[in-house]
Amino acid sequence: MKEETEYRPKPLVEIGGRPILWHIMKIYAHYGFNEFVVALGYKGDMIKNYFLNFHAHAGDFTLHTNENRIEAHHARDDNFIITFVDTGRESMTGERIRRISPHIKDENFMITYGDGVADIDIGALVDFHRAHRTIGTITGAIPHSKYGFLKVDANRNLVTDFYEKPLLQDNYVNSGFMVFNRRIFDYLDDEMLETNTLPRLAQERALSMYPHKGFWKGMDTYKEVEDLNRIWEAEKPWRVWN
Repeated sequence: MKEETEYRPKPLVEIGGRPILWHIMKIYAHYGFNEFVVALGYKGDMIKNYFLNFHAHAGDFTLHTNENRIEAHHARDDNFIITFVDTGRESMTGERIRRISPHIKDENFMITYGDGVADIDIGALVDFHRAHRTIGTITGAIPHSKYGFLKVDANRNLVTDFYEKPLLQDNYVNSGFMVFNRRIFDYLDDEMLETNTLPRLAQERALSMYPHKGFWKGMDTYKEVEDLNRIWEAEKPWRVWN
């Protein structure tokens, strides 16, 4: 994704003219979760500046220079409360979460990456987590294969069917929408959440999976940026908000 991330952090890569981070926040806010702690790393100041100039990015406005005031000329229904925490450019995911702990006040809280969207019901995810009483819950999504699959008559070496990038049925991946109890802070270290903490929780049977069989797509390559923009123009499947 060097074409995009050489000049800006991945959460500011635009889908449909808005940063993917905005799309993610809109999903959560639709279900009543509008308080965010953003763990800043690479080019984190750009994320701060985007939200500090939120109205200017969103459309027409008048600037009153003597009052340092912006008068927006459009209605905005975004109601985000955002805490920005500089967690370090080189910090691993486990350390980033550990460093935001002073800003987590509730018994349960949610974590997600800044590069994936889904038509997920956040309220149902939270209810699932509370019902299972585990330390952590990750959302499992079924990805599409990046390749076309062949069905072959091996006796004659003939292709009998072709499946273009099918869903990998019953093969779940961590989609990034996660819920944790505060006890997670006792498990975190300065390494990767995915390679150290989550496997340990799984071994202790303290990790649940919420199955999501709807739309989900991550954004790790420039092609996936293009795919998400095409999907947004055609369908907007993760636009659960009005």
